[in-house]
Amino acid sequence: MNLREPVLLIGSGGMLGRAWRELLTSRGARPQCPDEKQLDLTSPALGEQIGASGAKTVINCAAWTDVDGAEEHEPEATLVNGQAVGALAKACKENGALLVHYSTDYVFDGNASSPYRVDQERDPINAYGRSKAVGERAIEDSGCEHLLIRTSWLYAPWGKNFVRTIARLVRSRPELKVVDDQRGRPTSTEHLASASLGLIETGARGTFHATDGGECTWHGFTTEIARLLGSGCVIRACSSDEFPRPAARPGYSVLDLSATESLLGPMPSWKVNLAGVITRLEEK
Repeated sequence: MNLREPVLLIGSGGMLGRAWRELLTSRGARPQCPDEKQLDLTSPALGEQIGASGAKTVINCAAWTDVDGAEEHEPEATLVNGQAVGALAKACKENGALLVHYSTDYVFDGNASSPYRVDQERDPINAYGRSKAVGERAIEDSGCEHLLIRTSWLYAPWGKNFVRTIARLVRSRPELKVVDDQRGRPTSTEHLASASLGLIETGARGTFHATDGGECTWHGFTTEIARLLGSGCVIRACSSDEFPRPAARPGYSVLDLSATESLLGPMPSWKVNLAGVITRLEEK
């Protein structure tokens, strides 16, 4: 990836988009960051707009991320996470641009007992996962040059995410109940952007997984957040059945990192990345 060439960053206002924007800026790049009005992924003119940008790398951080909301609005979620992604892939194919796109651990069923490989069969159990799977297939079918990166449990010092929510709760409540029967890999968006850039620079293409290293349950994640904040809040474990949600969650969604680590080396521990984020949590 030549950072002197135009880079198109879609969804730059989101949690991951901001991490990418700050990373590229720190490296001397000046990414083009159109908003939804400036670049409509459902527009018939999308191919022409991508061509006019001159971008040789298109990084797509835009997505429908409301997992529970997707249960009632699956067509809308699929439009954003599926059909629009397919249109973007086609536009990148037409213009010879590399598409970097993000997907999710939720494309898997959660019934495994060892980390999900990049080539494992997709079998989502909720509408959000199905919508993301549509996007994955559309990219694969498009024939465009692509880097499809699955990730999980995103957090950052900014934006709406689990770490900031829990940080607020453990500071204000004496006790919390958190599910302890869902296991995955937390992911700092700053680390994800950096790892993604590393994959691009190695020439990696196809599907990869990128998360923090290690794994935990939501209860374990919460316990570490409280410890780092010096909170006396008691964190009690409970089952998913005690907190029913509109969308089913996979019980085990740990992603296999071996392909990524063979190129970039070991992923830093989620505890190390979390500690760095906790010291910089934004209030709003």
